[in-house]
Amino acid sequence: MTGIARPELVATPEWLAENLGRADLRVLDLRWRPDGTAPALYASGHVPGATLVDWRTSLVETEEGSDVLRLASPERMAAVMSQAGVGDGTSVAIYDDTLSYFAARAWWSLRAYGYEAARVLAGGWPGWLAAGLPVSNAEAQPTGAVFTPRAQVRQRLTNADVRGLLGAPDVLLLDARGPAEYAGFEGSVRRLGHIPGALNVPVAAMHEPGTQRLRDPDELRSMLVKANVVRGRRLVCYDASGVAAAKLAYVLTILGYEDVAVYDGGWSEWGDRLDLPVDR
Repeated sequence: MTGIARPELVATPEWLAENLGRADLRVLDLRWRPDGTAPALYASGHVPGATLVDWRTSLVETEEGSDVLRLASPERMAAVMSQAGVGDGTSVAIYDDTLSYFAARAWWSLRAYGYEAARVLAGGWPGWLAAGLPVSNAEAQPTGAVFTPRAQVRQRLTNADVRGLLGAPDVLLLDARGPAEYAGFEGSVRRLGHIPGALNVPVAAMHEPGTQRLRDPDELRSMLVKANVVRGRRLVCYDASGVAAAKLAYVLTILGYEDVAVYDGGWSEWGDRLDLPVDR
């Protein structure tokens, strides 16, 4: 993928194939199914050496009776990554088969704890298969590692943080959901709409139709300009549950935008709080 500002955050299928077996490289399979069938998918074929990670049980913290999926605690993140062989001094390539949403959530989770050596596989699992690259059925046995979480407070915001930024001239709130949810025509929480002042930047539209690949970087930049996403401001991404938001944050970062954060509580939290302002 040419024309991006941060190529070190992208693993093309060719790059990953050439680097498999490197002593310091780990591969994480973030394919996920709500019915719990991801382990069967993994067993039927995966990138050689990849370790399966369930983002929903491993990378988030939840409260009883709540749909809000917050970033995992430092202790949980350290345990999960250490078990997967991801630690200080390693690098990692991450993939899934759903527009890299869950891979991006893992990428952002690592980044929120100071881990900068993570790449997302361009085109995901379908791109790997389309390139005719090797597939393994063997379960990975990663060597344990020491993962040291170093919280990056500007990477992740709470609802109180976002409320305090409302109206700030140097901040742009970016809603990664589809236009219907943004406008308040659809939704699954108590209130519909969006955070006041937020711009709608649907991350699903950033992919080539019918594929898992991102559009050309120049086309992505044009889309962002048309959406009034300008450089030089702090960018805060959100969606319903922090997944599409993490993907948008990833896209912005590889295009060279700086000071990009995620509000992972997202609309699941904001829309359910009667004390927080809403626009429709």
